[in-house]
Amino acid sequence: MYPLEGARRESAESADVAATEAAAAEDRRLVAGLRGGDEAVYAELLGRWHPAMLRVARMYVRDRGTAEEVVQETWLAVLRGIDRFEERSSLKTWVFRILTNRAKTRGAREARSVPFSALGGADTDEPAVPADRFLSSDDPRTPGAWATPPRPLASLPVERLETRETLDCIRMAIAALPEAQRTVIALRDIDGWSAAEVREALEITDANQRVLLHRARSKVRMACESQMEAA
Repeated sequence: MYPLEGARRESAESADVAATEAAAAEDRRLVAGLRGGDEAVYAELLGRWHPAMLRVARMYVRDRGTAEEVVQETWLAVLRGIDRFEERSSLKTWVFRILTNRAKTRGAREARSVPFSALGGADTDEPAVPADRFLSSDDPRTPGAWATPPRPLASLPVERLETRETLDCIRMAIAALPEAQRTVIALRDIDGWSAAEVREALEITDANQRVLLHRARSKVRMACESQMEAA
């Protein structure tokens, strides 16, 4: 290993350790605040997690009103049970597992529950990108390769990605996604969750999380391609 490469790796590992320690310290602060009845901490967590909690609850229940009730019930359960929280997972994971279990229970009563084995949605075998975007199997070039490849987002000007037209298109495209795909892309790309956090909160496999995210991103990319690439 070259000295520079080794130094970079050590620097990255140190940064990871520092980030882990900072996250643990933040969790301890939040748990202590909840246990101490600190209303400011409770309000802080509501502001951080309420939108995501609603999104997850909506995967299992009929309407937004019921999802709001599930979120309220979850917070009551969290406040009542915080003294029994053993801190074997992050506070966020613990809270969202309570939410998921309560939403599943409510959804089952409403015949709205979605089995996790089917979280890919009814379109599991549906291609995320139309077949005519690829070369046919009898094409003399490379069969199955892109015929009209999408332009990488990283190569697009930031101004283009941030126009009102593009942002509106992205919002509408996400809103039109199947429930599970919409939830996963919102948690990953809007709320900034890691793949591990999504897996743990929704109790799905890594493969399922990747498939849902890939399909969601592909559909949004295709729906808004013209706005993203306009000159």
